[in-house]
Order: sequence, then C-alpha cells, then structure tokens
Amino acid sequence: MLRHVDTLRSAVYGTAVGDALGLPVQFLPRDSYPEVTEMTGSKELPCPAGTWSDDTSLTLATVDSLLTCEGVDIPDMRARFEDWLENGTYTPDGQAFDQGFTTVHALTQGHGCTNEQSNGNGSLMRILPLAFVKNLSDEQIAQVSGITHAHPLSVEACQVYVHAGQLLLDGFSLSEAIETACLASETFAGLADIGQYSRSEIRSTGYVKDSLEAAVWCLLTTNNFRDALVKAVNLGEDTDTIGAITGGLAGIAYGMDSIPESWMNALRKKDIIEHCLTSR
Repeated sequence: MLRHVDTLRSAVYGTAVGDALGLPVQFLPRDSYPEVTEMTGSKELPCPAGTWSDDTSLTLATVDSLLTCEGVDIPDMRARFEDWLENGTYTPDGQAFDQGFTTVHALTQGHGCTNEQSNGNGSLMRILPLAFVKNLSDEQIAQVSGITHAHPLSVEACQVYVHAGQLLLDGFSLSEAIETACLASETFAGLADIGQYSRSEIRSTGYVKDSLEAAVWCLLTTNNFRDALVKAVNLGEDTDTIGAITGGLAGIAYGMDSIPESWMNALRKKDIIEHCLTSR
C-alpha cells in the first residue's frame, strides 16, 4: 500500500517538469546557452516544448506498477520497463527515446548491471515513487534499482534519495531530510554540507554521485520550486535528469501549487501522467 498519495502527484509532476525543462539543453556545456527559465523546444531533438523523456517515462512505469500491485513487485515493474523500451508505453509520442545505455543493456540481458562503469543516474531518476510505499525496506530499494543499476554505489544513491523523500513526507524540512538521510552513508555523508559549495565545485554529469550532489545543491541553495529547477537545468550537461531528480524532491517539499503555471501549461501529454496516477 502507498501513503500520501495526494503528494505523489506533486512528486511525479515535479519530476516531469524538471525533465521537460532541462531536455532541450541536455549535454550542452555549462553557460554555453541562454538561461533557461521557461519551457522551450530543442534544436538537437525533434521535440516540442514541454516534452519529457525517459526520466519521466520510467517514473510513470514505476508509479503504475506500485499502484496496480499495491506495493513493490519486481517482475511486474521490470515488465513495464521492457514495455516502455520495446513499445513506447509511458512516452509522450509512443516511442522511447534518449534511453540510457546501462538501462537498455540491463533490460535486454534480463538483469541489472554491476560493473563500475554502469553507475549512471538511470535508476536514481525513476526511484522516488518508492518513498510513498508503506513499510519500505532498503532491500526493496536495492531490488528496484537493481532492475537496471545493481552496483552498490547506484543502490546507495537511490536509498539516500528515497530516504530523503520519506523524511519530507514525515514533515522534515529539506535540510533536515537530507542531513538525516545521509547519516548512515559514508559515500554520501558530505551531502549535508554541499549547500556551502560554490557553483563551480558542482559537477552536473550523468554519473550517479555527481547527479545526486547537483540536485541536492540546487535544493539546499534555494527556497522554492522554481528557483531550484532553474538552477538545476542551467548547470549544463545532464540537465534533464538533474532537473527531474531535483524536481521530484522539490515537488514533495513545496507541493503542486508551487509549480509555475506556465510550466504546467506547457507540459505535454498530461493525460498519460494522470492515467498512471489515477486509473485502477
């Protein structure tokens, strides 16, 4: 069973908005493009403004599985990921695109990747809905990450991120949630202080540790949804995923009403998102 289902909507829309806001400037170097403050189309991808990518699609697949199965069901979730990859389910235009190499390789081979080189952010970007599962265990987080990303570093990043989401749902502030979530983690112990870093010290690559640190930095150095997301998508490099990771926690922390109306209006195919959130 899931808890705080109303807040699940703001987490999912926060993820989708961050994804769509950052997608048009994905992989561009920092400060090589005009500051992104509104939804725009992409010159590199044939995508209208407000298009979301694999970050949101796999988050929706996760939500659909959790609500349908009333909890974590790994075979069901894996099947939904495969459906996305093969048939374009959970996508705005009926075709998967921008797929991560590790995710594709893992779904093709039938098990998660465990090598050091597989520590991209492909499980972190979709894992936040687990924060809404009652009596969730760390082993379940590991299993869900491990559908594609089974290396201990990726698993630990997902656990810290989900714990932060759980603590926000329990009423902790963003800073308290992040500090508490990383208490038991040697790898991510520095997250609690990352708000003191300068922008130049933040790496915004697709490496899972960099991505989580960048998202947390954006959250700890702002005090509202819009500013956190603008900061995230203007870091350059893996802008859509860092936007999605930032947006998910910001959605929980600040709620649906905090998402700028112009961003919500521009977000495409909200009917698909609503279907995953409501139809049972």
